[in-house]
Amino acid sequence: MTRIGIIGSEGRMGRAIAEAIAAAGEEVAGGIDRDGDVTALAAKSDVLIDFSSPGALEGNLDAAMAAGKPIVIGTTGLEERHHWLVDTAAETIPVLQTGNTSLGVTLLAHLVREAASRLGEDWDIEIVETHHRMKVDAPSGTALLLGEAAAKGREVSLPEAAVRGRDGITGKRESGTIGFAALRGGTVAGDHTVHFLADSERLSFSHLAENRTIFARGAVKAAQWLLGRKAGRYTMPEVLDL
Repeated sequence: MTRIGIIGSEGRMGRAIAEAIAAAGEEVAGGIDRDGDVTALAAKSDVLIDFSSPGALEGNLDAAMAAGKPIVIGTTGLEERHHWLVDTAAETIPVLQTGNTSLGVTLLAHLVREAASRLGEDWDIEIVETHHRMKVDAPSGTALLLGEAAAKGREVSLPEAAVRGRDGITGKRESGTIGFAALRGGTVAGDHTVHFLADSERLSFSHLAENRTIFARGAVKAAQWLLGRKAGRYTMPEVLDL
């Protein structure tokens, strides 16, 4: 039985992960929230799952490295410095970082990358996401994950191709760009659609999350998969062998 420690255990995702761990027949090694002792949690866990906050990431990675424990990071809103921290930690321990732990979204990203690689720039790409009113970051980590998939399919840099938050007189759409639109309201767990739009035809890929169970279940599967891996940075597609 794998002992899984939960960082961010008092949040909605943390509680869902605890239920998913039990459903998978594994053991909750413990959980911490803000100001909790992550070092003690890492010491008694076989693997950690982190759904806390970007500000806590550095300390969480330090604790995981000190204990030599793998860690799954599902925290969103990460910036360039955070990814540098993840890369550094991955030199010492196994780290799986993703903007979405859903197995369905993981497959969706694979399909988006394949479509983007086969359709030319005369197909415009637009990503639309909807989340509950309490979400604090936009675009969502999942939308950015899908944008990265599209950019990789086209062999371009997402930061250079992305267009966010159109407002006012923006001028015509530039060819080759990847657009993002974020909607917030209600209790939506997470809806994402990637539109490929060409003259006289459209192709859309969608994923609708009905509740957080899907993310928790995927996070636990990722933690089980990560255990025993050598040091390195891993992704959800590897969990599904894509």
